[in-house]
Amino acid sequence: MSFSSLFESGGSSRNKSHFATLVSLAQVSGMQEEEMVVLNRFKSVLDISDADFDQIIKNPKAYPVTPPNTTEERIQWLHDLFKIVFADHRMDEAEHKLLRKYATALGYNDEDAEYLVARSIEIFSGHLNLEDYRYLLNKNRS
Repeated sequence: MSFSSLFESGGSSRNKSHFATLVSLAQVSGMQEEEMVVLNRFKSVLDISDADFDQIIKNPKAYPVTPPNTTEERIQWLHDLFKIVFADHRMDEAEHKLLRKYATALGYNDEDAEYLVARSIEIFSGHLNLEDYRYLLNKNRS
């Protein structure tokens, strides 16, 4: 651990951890151009410096998963994970396994992690039944 990292804010450390998780997911099946585009967006959103970006791309495993503190943040991070996986419009077995692992690392128990990953795959891959589709279409309508 470097001296400067001792004074890093919790939010900055969590952002780097989250970004490293996204990079790991993008790299597990070979980094695609679409995934790099999404990673560059997350770089900006998570306020990742160019130097940190380069370091994380080189070795994302150097940044352990630091789960968020709130349920809302965990859902947001899980959503982010699916955005990177589906950036190239497909998901392979290695990505699926890593998603389950990360869902558990975010603080979900095994059963919840399995359900959330399975349901998120249905949503992101467009395999919704009519009832779910109708619900999502009308969810925020007044």
